Amino acid sequence: MTKLFKPALAAGLALAALTAPAIVAPVAAQAQQGIGVVNIQAVVASSNAYRTAQQQRQTTYQAQIDQANQLRTAIQQQLEPLFTQLQTASQQPNANQQQLQQQAATIQQLEQSGQRELQQILGPVALSQAYVEEQIQAQLPAAIENAARARSVTLVLTPDTVLYADAAYNMNQAVLDQLNTLLPSAQIVPPEGWVPPQLREEQAAQAQAQAPAAAATPVEGR
Repeated sequence: MTKLFKPALAAGLALAALTAPAIVAPVAAQAQQGIGVVNIQAVVASSNAYRTAQQQRQTTYQAQIDQANQLRTAIQQQLEPLFTQLQTASQQPNANQQQLQQQAATIQQLEQSGQRELQQILGPVALSQAYVEEQIQAQLPAAIENAARARSVTLVLTPDTVLYADAAYNMNQAVLDQLNTLLPSAQIVPPEGWVPPQLREEQAAQAQAQAPAAAATPVEGR
């Protein structure tokens, strides 16, 4: 069941989202025919743990966020005259195409360099976001299962697999209530050495790929 939630959760939870959307539809009467529909992204983003973490992150990582905002403004101020200069030069008759390409390449390099610096500054913020999402993801299967049992639901679908469903099938609020009970709040500061699940999987795959090569390497002296 966990495999269902992992890609769906990651799809809609961007770092820039500072406020959580409301649950799409109000909880309706008992779902019919043992079927329920859950919008996982809406439930997660509306959960107490996610919304509180979003607010706390603005304070805990205020220094990084302020630094990134200042850098973003500085990058924009640096690039705007260059963009204007390039646009003006490109509109001139018989414009030097080679020179225009060099100017465009310079702008692109500055922009990419700025983005890398921004990502480095906001690295702890992104790590915090991923850590909170992992905590919520760990409780999602139980929250959905508890809500399904309470409503006598034996089949739960996501909206992207449903062409039409009456409001009676909507289980968002029921799952949200269960999730808030299972995880009232989340830790926003990851423990030392914690890495996101995707990176852990990549590291494990690399270690597994390197293991046969290491085993095949002859030991000196034998």
